[in-house]
Amino acid sequence: MKQAMPHTGKLELSEETMRGAVDATMDRIAELVHTIEDQPTDLSVEADPDFVLSFREALPESGIPFKTVLDQLFGDATRHSLNTVSPGFMGYIPSGGLFHAALADLIGNSINRYVAIASVAPALSQIEVAVIEWFNEILGLPKSAGGFLTSGGSTATLGALTTARTVRLGRNFLDGIIYTSDQAHFCIAKAAFLAGFPVENVRKLATDENCRLQPGTVLEAVREDRAAGKRPFCLVATAGTTNTGAVDPLDKLADVAEKENLWFHVDGAYGGLFRMTERGRNIFVGIERADSIILDPHKTLFLPYGTGALLVRDPRALRRTYSASAEYMPDLQQSDRIIDMSEMSPELSRPFRGIRVWLPLKVHGARVFRAYLNEKLDLAEWVHEKLLAMDQIEVVAPPELSILAFALPINGRSLVEVNKDTRRLIESINARQRVLLTGTTIKGRFLIRIAIVAFRTHQDRLEMLLEDLQAALEELPVAAAAAAGAGVAGQRSSRRSRAAQGQQA
Repeated sequence: MKQAMPHTGKLELSEETMRGAVDATMDRIAELVHTIEDQPTDLSVEADPDFVLSFREALPESGIPFKTVLDQLFGDATRHSLNTVSPGFMGYIPSGGLFHAALADLIGNSINRYVAIASVAPALSQIEVAVIEWFNEILGLPKSAGGFLTSGGSTATLGALTTARTVRLGRNFLDGIIYTSDQAHFCIAKAAFLAGFPVENVRKLATDENCRLQPGTVLEAVREDRAAGKRPFCLVATAGTTNTGAVDPLDKLADVAEKENLWFHVDGAYGGLFRMTERGRNIFVGIERADSIILDPHKTLFLPYGTGALLVRDPRALRRTYSASAEYMPDLQQSDRIIDMSEMSPELSRPFRGIRVWLPLKVHGARVFRAYLNEKLDLAEWVHEKLLAMDQIEVVAPPELSILAFALPINGRSLVEVNKDTRRLIESINARQRVLLTGTTIKGRFLIRIAIVAFRTHQDRLEMLLEDLQAALEELPVAAAAAAGAGVAGQRSSRRSRAAQGQQA
């Protein structure tokens, strides 16, 4: 018999080497976090192309010192990027990178237990179940509801639409129609395509002046499609759009879904966890009636990227969609009390995702997260009032949650000219490297968004934003000229009035 060749390196490390590696890594992390207040918000455009391409190297046959690897990662590779953990990052929808979640990943990856089947890690496998139950409690779903954690909202949306397709349409589903708004996240159309639907089966319906999908619009589209022989089966509402943070009238849309026998799905990726607060519960009336909801805890629970969730009112729908078995697999649980996640989700081999949500909530408690979310709502209201007092700009989308949008006023100028100058304005703000804002386009008009989500963002950073905005306006002569035009106050007052009417509706 041929003998095995001895290995030439050691993958098993001594305790001393392990502790040294963790300490060396912690030194770099601590320096990064504790200097974050003074770091630029975005140096991605300054990355040297040759340096960037140097990371696409050939497979290394021999190892290099760990310190050298840390130097590579924490040097220009990290510095020359979008600083998404900065308190000044208010672009897109920020992800927090909470440190306890990083510790949870270290623990989870080190113990490396298989948690998809309960019998092989009985207690650890139920941590994810506990997290899902916490989310269901936050959103007002029944105790019997189920769900699973995902890599993010896009994957969770795919899981929701696949489940809805299975339950409502069966095997022949190509004539099934999905309804959503023109403000819905693009992952809905992408998920529908991946779930096998033709692109034209996703109806993107027009929203009102407050960017909300109205029940009458949905009813009209559903009845037209039924008359044409199609099968309407799913209505997607948004609890906080990416563009402006708008919240669809969830309770009224739930009425439509119930009346028309539609699966009612709510995209709560950004906004859903605000229901931890009293204001969020008032805004999200009706979300508890959903058949499925997605969340992105890597947004409003401040966790690292790669943390999403799908919640489903009836977990039997998940088993019907994802349950499978094989001869070599351990016996699955038949009890509703002990749950096998392999029966509830598309993954078989899956990381120990539950621990990165479970550990921070266990250590800090929900009360602390609720306080931070309330702070973000307060900050959005505060900066909104400050912006309303500035004659040089127009608040186009007031905050319902913690996102708002503004632009230079039109005042008789062409939309092309105003959009061009508004883009110059955001570039000037971002160039100061204290805050990072992003823009969007609504009905042809370019808007500057402020997304106040990061747990490190406090009032002092919003004050910097206003200082940089004022300085940028002074560098843009057209803004001063536009402010002198007639009708700015009237436009602003009218907009506030429309927003108030929309909230009352």
